[in-house]
Amino acid sequence: MDILSIIIGIIAGLALGFGIAKFLEKSNVSNLIKNAKKEAGSILKDAKTEAESLKKDKILQAKEKFLELKADHEQVILSRDKKMAEAEKRTRDKESQISNELAKSKKVNEDIERKIADYDTKIEFLDKKQQEIDRLHKSQVEQLEVISGLSADEAKNQLVESLKNEAKTNAMSFIQDTIEEAKLTAQQEAKKIIISTIQRVGTEEAVENCVSVFNIESDDVKGRIIGREGRNIRALESATGVEIIVDDTPEAIILSCFDPVRREIARLALHKLVTDGRIHPARIEEVVAKTQKQIEEEIIEVGKRTVIDLGIHGLHPELIKIVGRMKYRSSYGQNLLQHSREVANLCGIMAAELGLNVKLAKRAGLLHDIGKVPDTESELPHAILGMQWAEKYGEKEEVCNAIGAHHDEIEMKYLISPIIQVCDAISGARPGARRQVLDSYIQRLKDLEDIAFGFNGVKNAYAIQAGRELRVIVESEKVSDESASNLSFEISQKIQTEMTYPGQVKITVIRETRAVNIAK
Repeated sequence: MDILSIIIGIIAGLALGFGIAKFLEKSNVSNLIKNAKKEAGSILKDAKTEAESLKKDKILQAKEKFLELKADHEQVILSRDKKMAEAEKRTRDKESQISNELAKSKKVNEDIERKIADYDTKIEFLDKKQQEIDRLHKSQVEQLEVISGLSADEAKNQLVESLKNEAKTNAMSFIQDTIEEAKLTAQQEAKKIIISTIQRVGTEEAVENCVSVFNIESDDVKGRIIGREGRNIRALESATGVEIIVDDTPEAIILSCFDPVRREIARLALHKLVTDGRIHPARIEEVVAKTQKQIEEEIIEVGKRTVIDLGIHGLHPELIKIVGRMKYRSSYGQNLLQHSREVANLCGIMAAELGLNVKLAKRAGLLHDIGKVPDTESELPHAILGMQWAEKYGEKEEVCNAIGAHHDEIEMKYLISPIIQVCDAISGARPGARRQVLDSYIQRLKDLEDIAFGFNGVKNAYAIQAGRELRVIVESEKVSDESASNLSFEISQKIQTEMTYPGQVKITVIRETRAVNIAK
């Protein structure tokens, strides 16, 4: 029972506590609601106050913005009004100006009309005067015709003819005086330029000849050069085409040939053989072949050195080789390379005096005689042949024309052409420059060799003994021993009929058979 009472008491206590708690909670909620309402009212009041304040501020800002916009608008309106006032003023000024100009134009038109009327009156008056003058002139002409017995046309023609003759006489006299003065001045200037050019170029006289002297250390070498039964000297003469004279002249051997190239090959080959000491026919042929190649290289080197010395650039390699070969050619006894160098220098000086292209003049002067270089004979004059070569190797038209025209074979078209002709004449005409007799002698020897080359089977032909002997070397495969004798006779007959020469010419035909094998 006690336990039940306790439990009932606990439950009653719990119920009572719960009720008290509910009552207290309800009281707190009521207070919270009141406080919330009170705070809400306060917030609403503050919000309304702030809203009123913001409203007033916005209204003030709107009013200020409106006043500002209104001021700007008024300023724009004032500016527009000002511009319109200025435009109206300019318009009024233009109208006033136009009115003034119209008034002036009207006045000018009135003046022009008045002047036109005056001019019409004057023209009418002048027409009347002209008619009166024409009538009086006609009357005077008729009176003059009656007095002179000539019509007006006849008198006019006579007067015109008289004036023409007088004018023609005066003109011819003036032209003649001008031409004479120009000729006199031109001759003086030309002489001055030529003399100045000649004085500035000094060259040696012609020293070309047909012999070269080969110096040796002792006379013992002569026997080695001659060889057993003369084999060595015959082989050397056959290989070079040069006559080798071994006489009693101490320490000297004479090489005789009209061709400077052959003489130089023989001299260099002989020098190599003597220095080496091995002198026999096989060695001679080997050395001569090498020397010929060396001479070809030297020819190219001489050509290059010549064009460099003269300041000529861009010359074709074949033309450089031709220039080098000039060293071993002569023209009337004058060395062709020396002559061409001299002409080139003369042309350069003369072109400089005349204000022309110096390099072009030197180029044409150097190349003007290249037509004399070929070994083979040509029917064309050397000037035309040289011009064709220059055209073939791309030289300019001025240079080609100067080469072809320096002996008047073609017409001169450029100013440097007469300069080349004059300088060529200056170089060849100075005392001692050329020897006519030597040139004709060399030409005779060349003609002898050319006759031999005209026959079949001829390999080489050499004119020796100053043209008294023609040595002909034939190919053994084409010419037999029997036909060699006939060939010698035929050559002699052709020389008799086609050439003029002093004394006799001995024709020697050489036919050699060789059997060559190689051991491997």
